[in-house]
Amino acid sequence: MIAAETKKLISFFSQRMDQKGWVANHDGNLSTRLSEATFAATPTARPKFGIFEEDILEIDLLGKVLSGKSKVFSEWAVHSRIYERRSDVNAVVHSHPPYATAVGCANQEMMTSAIPEAVVSLGPGVPLVGLTLPLSDLFWNEFNPLAAHYDAVMVSGNGVFSWGKDLEQAFLRMELVEHLARVFVESLKLGGPQLLSREDVQTLLKKRAEAGLSLPPDPARPRWF
Repeated sequence: MIAAETKKLISFFSQRMDQKGWVANHDGNLSTRLSEATFAATPTARPKFGIFEEDILEIDLLGKVLSGKSKVFSEWAVHSRIYERRSDVNAVVHSHPPYATAVGCANQEMMTSAIPEAVVSLGPGVPLVGLTLPLSDLFWNEFNPLAAHYDAVMVSGNGVFSWGKDLEQAFLRMELVEHLARVFVESLKLGGPQLLSREDVQTLLKKRAEAGLSLPPDPARPRWF
């Protein structure tokens, strides 16, 4: 059973994604963990400005609808992989924020080390995964290892996934990824971002650890750490 407050929060953040211009048409989805085996999620094929409390689905880890009148979104497979790999994660948000999506479409990853606050909040970077349709072993081989090392991942041509201890934290991480992408894109007009020194990044990562946000370094991207 989904608590009324949980339904209210999912509806609120769904509509907030639309207000911020992160989604168009039926883009985007949100979910939150209810128990070890059940989750609340937005329905598929619905604009996010039209998601209300009565529309929220209760599903299991395989995406089977336990209560609700609609189907779950196809990207539930990505949400479920994150929940399986991160017991501390209780919410996942997916959207297509324009600047971050543009960075991904350009096949670029983002280091966060031009903005100190971003290093503390997101770690040293936001990695990029190539998109395959349907999602194939190639996609999963890239994506699966990342959940242990990051709290947000860009997917080429498919926006951003972010996650956290609750919907607010997952949403705010999405907001920061988009803000960071916009700053980076705009900075290109002025010669590009100037990154902090490795020593400064290490100091900020210590602050991240002190805040209880630290994750294991990604062995595939040692230069970021």
